[in-house]
Amino acid sequence: MKFSAGLLMTLLTASLLAQPADLKLLDDWTIQVTYGDKSGIVRMAPPSVFEVSNERHEKLDDYNPKAGGWCRGTRPRGFRADECTTRYAYCPGTLAVKSSDQADAVIYENGKDYQLTEDWGTVGRLPDGRIGAEQPVYLDYRYAKLRIDAIVLDKAGLLAVRQGVPHPGNPAPAALEDGDVRLANVWYNGALAKLSEDNLFPILENEFPQELRATGKAQELLPRTYAKLAAGEKVRILAWGDSVTVGTFLPDYPEGRWQERFVAGLRERFPQAEIELVTEAWGGRNTTSYLNEPSGSVHNYAEKVLAVRPDLIVSEFVNDGGMKEDFVFERYGKLQKDFQEIGAEWIILTPHYIRPDMMGLKGEKNIDQDPRQYVTGLRKFTAQNHIALADASLRWGRFWRQGIPYSSLMINAINHPNATGMTPFVEALLDLFR
Repeated sequence: MKFSAGLLMTLLTASLLAQPADLKLLDDWTIQVTYGDKSGIVRMAPPSVFEVSNERHEKLDDYNPKAGGWCRGTRPRGFRADECTTRYAYCPGTLAVKSSDQADAVIYENGKDYQLTEDWGTVGRLPDGRIGAEQPVYLDYRYAKLRIDAIVLDKAGLLAVRQGVPHPGNPAPAALEDGDVRLANVWYNGALAKLSEDNLFPILENEFPQELRATGKAQELLPRTYAKLAAGEKVRILAWGDSVTVGTFLPDYPEGRWQERFVAGLRERFPQAEIELVTEAWGGRNTTSYLNEPSGSVHNYAEKVLAVRPDLIVSEFVNDGGMKEDFVFERYGKLQKDFQEIGAEWIILTPHYIRPDMMGLKGEKNIDQDPRQYVTGLRKFTAQNHIALADASLRWGRFWRQGIPYSSLMINAINHPNATGMTPFVEALLDLFR
């Protein structure tokens, strides 16, 4: 049998990734890598640390102890991830808050003149301190950008390290060179003093498993919508959700939003159909917010959701994520009744994962099962009520198996997915129609 170079590399890659590499930390930055009969040691570079001097701020925001750590005060610019700071990016003990950029500047004192939220790196003025409410300040500090390096087997069959491009919030995995096979990623998630097992992400699978996909469920669960699409008729789809559906944080807004990409996929699958997409979304809100809005409001549920009279509603509400399981049945049962009355079919999207600490997770590995009662409730509710479920959460829970620390997919380092993070929504939705 004759092999082309491309085919040979494809087969080699498939063979290599059939079993994971074993990684063992030998010291703070040294890893022993074993793959099959190959074994070697790689030395990882420390985090990418940057120093900032005399960063001017026109004033220091007042310290707000009741706010989230990322917004308790002024946010230094070096480690901002969109509108937030990146947790653990600030290098502890390096901040100086000064009255000017001159050598004789007053150096203010933490706990008396200002309050530092060290894990998030935000700085808030204290009312009884020496910093005036409208006074400019200058900040000196150091911080680490996030990074995802790769441990690879190169085309010569040798172990090597490929360093990723540092980023304040959501770095991409290191790019590979020609012939490289990625064995593992190493996650630099802040100003690390050393690596731990939590930073090591061996490649366990290449993609989301076929057996977990809800392939072809639309004909059974969305018969009217599917029939219209197949017949080339007009179909109106309403995307209803929160900031993840608003999507203005995406660099390629609006085309990069999950709903735009979903409809683009449907148009490829059903080229004769006339598909109209309507988006109704409200950042920072949930289904309760919609139901509580009065008539005439820009986000009134009856007027902005039901009155659209779509053929298909696709709902996404990560902000419902705090719901208990029994309340999911109560709330979503009401929505089901309302949608049935207007003749709309329904797909419920399970939400993406958000910051591990906000979900009660201890880390970003071994997290296949979403711990939120809301997600468990949605899975039970849809199964019992014959409603289509696009289980994006299931895909997010397996990113770690593909060597991807999921928090690296957040544009704001908290809860706004980037393009890769939007993909599980799109794939889960399109699987229903395959």
